[in-house]
Amino acid sequence: MVLDSMSGSVIYSAIDLTDGFYQILMRESDIPLTAVSTSSGMLWEWLVMPQGLKNALATFNRMVSHVPRQLHDFAPSYFDDIFVHSRAEGDLSAVEVHLRHLRQVFQVMRENKLYANLKKCVFCAPEIPVLGCYVSKNAVRADPEKFSSICSWPTPTSPTELRQWLGLANYLHKYTKDYAGLIQPLSSLLKNDATWLWRPEHQAAFDSVKKSLASAPILMLPDGSKPFHVVCNASDFAIGYSTTKVASES
Repeated sequence: MVLDSMSGSVIYSAIDLTDGFYQILMRESDIPLTAVSTSSGMLWEWLVMPQGLKNALATFNRMVSHVPRQLHDFAPSYFDDIFVHSRAEGDLSAVEVHLRHLRQVFQVMRENKLYANLKKCVFCAPEIPVLGCYVSKNAVRADPEKFSSICSWPTPTSPTELRQWLGLANYLHKYTKDYAGLIQPLSSLLKNDATWLWRPEHQAAFDSVKKSLASAPILMLPDGSKPFHVVCNASDFAIGYSTTKVASES
């Protein structure tokens, strides 16, 4: 949803909240529950939310989602990142609109005493990193470093190594056509009753995925103002579908 909301925007900023969990104060009555004994016999208590608490992640995520909620149309958030995106509106240029959006975000941060890590922030750029991808005007491409990691990965020698490689490849599967079909021979090696034996067909599938990702396309962001088309197909044992859009009426 974060990526989809950026369709049509032309200028972007990424704001990184510094020391995420530590920006949330502990409730005063709960501070004694965080006490830690040291070797010197002293007790230390947390005044801010430590990372080890069971609900710390959910609490921080709820805060980041709730505080800038009224700005979600142009400043969606994901954990400790806030992504600001803008386009021209009326007589205002995209830059003017973007500066207005940034002021609104900073005002909300100031009111809620949230602080940003300036070294990790990007302002007024034509492209920003978002969730492992790079987003620009109506387009999204994967992080080249992730492609490089996949393509330089050596041939797996165990199910564990194959799962590690597939975990990274699966994250980028949308950039590969017919990905499920390409990895089918590899997936069969990970079945509970399968015997590990790396055959030529497995190497061919491994190399095919690498080759496909090495030439991955730049994808378009969906335009919510135009209709979507759902294409379905089925057989005796499976059903599949894909969501498509007409890029141009001509």
